[in-house]
Amino acid sequence: MRTTTVRTDDGIDLHVEVEDADRPGAPTVVLSHGFTARLAEWDLQRETLRGRARLVLWDQRGHGRSGWTPLTAATIDRTGRDLGAVLDAVAPGGPVVLAGHSMGGMSVLALARQRPELFGDRVVGAFLLATSAGGLAATGPVAWGLSVLRRLGLLGLYLRLVQALAPLLERFRRRGTRLGRWVTRRLLFGRDADPASVRRVQDLLEETPYPVTVAFWATFLEHDESSALPVLARVPVTVVAATHDRLTPVEHGLRLAEEIGPSARAVVVEGAGHAVNLTRRAEVDAALLELLDRAAAGWERRRAG
Repeated sequence: MRTTTVRTDDGIDLHVEVEDADRPGAPTVVLSHGFTARLAEWDLQRETLRGRARLVLWDQRGHGRSGWTPLTAATIDRTGRDLGAVLDAVAPGGPVVLAGHSMGGMSVLALARQRPELFGDRVVGAFLLATSAGGLAATGPVAWGLSVLRRLGLLGLYLRLVQALAPLLERFRRRGTRLGRWVTRRLLFGRDADPASVRRVQDLLEETPYPVTVAFWATFLEHDESSALPVLARVPVTVVAATHDRLTPVEHGLRLAEEIGPSARAVVVEGAGHAVNLTRRAEVDAALLELLDRAAAGWERRRAG
């Protein structure tokens, strides 16, 4: 394993780790982690894929060991461009399979919108795990509150206020609390939660400072990458959705697969929550390996044709 730094066009240094495959010509799998996590989120899948594919993992801006970003650049649009910069720097040729969990999946969608020419040529498959193309704040109490703030013209003020308070909250923050475990259990797990997994995810997510967390909030409110779906239709796609996911509900995954079309397969994991890659390793790994087989077959057909 080697580490490298990729500098974006707006001057942010991204931490990247690369592991070569055991055989020449193996595909490159680029793994993009979720919101407030870091590349260690993929440790289990990394073990499964090691040797079978060339692996690229990276910390999204503001997360893990990557550099921080101006508030105005804490957007899904920007993380999509960052993913493109990582591809250009460490995976300049195909075949490449992109895998993204939660915000990482949104980054994949953003890249597809921004650079459609990559898909079907260099990018030969996509694995979208517990993610959404948009509309996360369209229903429920959160949507109602946002609607009120928008009608009153206070949404921008609210976002600026929480961003201003975030450094102070971070200063007095306590990590590893019982309340934090309850929130983690409630938001990221389904019926299959166990204390060790909950603690592991809590520790991972609490590494990210509050200023990073609140800086990205606004981008999730406006997130809409539906225009990327016809681009993804060019390559094999697997969408994994969990029935007890409270952050990106299962309906979002099913809608993704339906709107992408025949090239997409939906895998629904019963009883799992948002952290499905950690709690249901067998199902997620099997879906990822099956996608790699489909992507390899499609790549070979394209080369032969």
